[in-house]
Amino acid sequence: MKSVYFKDWTTGWEWGTRITLFFLLLSALVELGMFVLTQNYLVSYLGAQPEDIWFAVMVTYAGIITILPIQFRFLRYFETRSYMLFNIIMSILLNIVCLYSQDIFLFFVIRFFQGIFAGNVIVCTLTLIFSRLHPERSRSIGSAVFYGTMLSNTVLIALVAGVVVESADWKLTYYCLILFQVLMLALVLLLLKRKTGIKRYPLYQVDWSGMVIFGFTALSVAYTILYGSKYYWFEDPRICWSAFAGVVGILLFIYRQNIAKRPVVHLGVFRSRNFLIGLCLLAIYYGGKDSMNLIYNYAGGILKWNTLSIILLAACNLAGIVIFLLFSIRLIVLKNVSVTAFFAPGFALLGVFNVWMSFFLTPDLSFTDLLVPIFLQGAASGLLFVPIMIFVLSSAPGHTGTTGLIIAAYTRFTATLNSFAGFYNLQLYFNQYFKEGFLSYITTENQNVIDRLNFYKGLYISKGFLPDQASALANSAIAQSLAQQSQLLTNRAIFMIFGVSLLAVAILIVIIPIVYKIFVFYRNKKKLSEELPSSV
Repeated sequence: MKSVYFKDWTTGWEWGTRITLFFLLLSALVELGMFVLTQNYLVSYLGAQPEDIWFAVMVTYAGIITILPIQFRFLRYFETRSYMLFNIIMSILLNIVCLYSQDIFLFFVIRFFQGIFAGNVIVCTLTLIFSRLHPERSRSIGSAVFYGTMLSNTVLIALVAGVVVESADWKLTYYCLILFQVLMLALVLLLLKRKTGIKRYPLYQVDWSGMVIFGFTALSVAYTILYGSKYYWFEDPRICWSAFAGVVGILLFIYRQNIAKRPVVHLGVFRSRNFLIGLCLLAIYYGGKDSMNLIYNYAGGILKWNTLSIILLAACNLAGIVIFLLFSIRLIVLKNVSVTAFFAPGFALLGVFNVWMSFFLTPDLSFTDLLVPIFLQGAASGLLFVPIMIFVLSSAPGHTGTTGLIIAAYTRFTATLNSFAGFYNLQLYFNQYFKEGFLSYITTENQNVIDRLNFYKGLYISKGFLPDQASALANSAIAQSLAQQSQLLTNRAIFMIFGVSLLAVAILIVIIPIVYKIFVFYRNKKKLSEELPSSV
């Protein structure tokens, strides 16, 4: 059967087409992955604060989820090849502008539009992927390709870009990205038909106002949550106004979806119990997996690993994701195993990883020490992500169309936002807690402290420093050791909280269906016993 999207000569070139689609998807997702890799360089280049970098990431997410609801209408109106070419060209131009922008506010605007055009490419590529698959397997395999690429794009790009960051100017990473996107332009021209012959649907009754309201709301909520701690929350008028704008925006968006003839989000999807359960599991998964970032920060900050070593560690995590993702999809497609069968083992593995890290972290771990737990974390993601997404999408009522996919994307945005802010606030709290605990013991009456100070003083004097300089350096060394130990204990505390929570979720997933079956059994038994006397 000939494809309506691809040129006829690609019919016998299945693997070449699949690889091309994978690279197309990667070229859009890398807009996020590349930025995360170079964020430390952008902090110094733009004079930004850490909150600004997080906000820039969320601004891109906001652009993606803002355009997502009406994206499916665009695909039924524009020719696929022309539409794809336009969006890739705009992404290239925005990357060039972004590269030479030195104003943080202009940078935010650029990042939002980068999210819009990246979202266009992502959805268009996903449509092309589904068109190459058998209808019975399109949901499972298509989801595996798409969400697997989402999980792994940062690592895949980092394997190449890490070499550039270590050996050359960080701007060269953007030049490589632009070159990659130019290659994608050539492949789109080579593979896709100029005309598809699909009936075009005019762009009438598109909920443009709903899209604008949602974009404004997403940015307001992101600003409130990310900058709240920095500005002491509602003591600052900026946070008050952004929070007010966020609440008003949410109410307006809900109202708009209720009165619109063609709403971008069908609110009736929330009447499905399984859909709500799936969203909760998805949010918990997103939050639980993000504890992996603590390992990367620990490797770079405490163990002092270079960028390439951290990337190789992430590659081990990616290996776990890919292996167990293929394993789970094979069981779902070929063995017809229910997607819910993966939930308890997946959350249990994720919980075990976090508990393991809470006991395991020390100031002197090696690469081989972290290899097994990091692989285990990837295995948990491979078991959970696609089955949860399939469960969420299949639980959405049929008449709601693409609402399930859209709400899942909103959940990703909210969970990532809470992850940024949550980890930041947890680290602030526990760092302060442990520092105060240590400071109560660091006194001139504590013999251990005196011995350690004298050791550092003697060390620095032996290296040629004057006594006053050696004393100052010794105090600095004690302070540095205090900060390191506080951060280490902070990471262990956060891992323990996540580990216990995730194990509790795994246990509840096993217990609740059993309890529910017992409840239904006794309820039916009671009903039957009440009906028997009346029938007699």
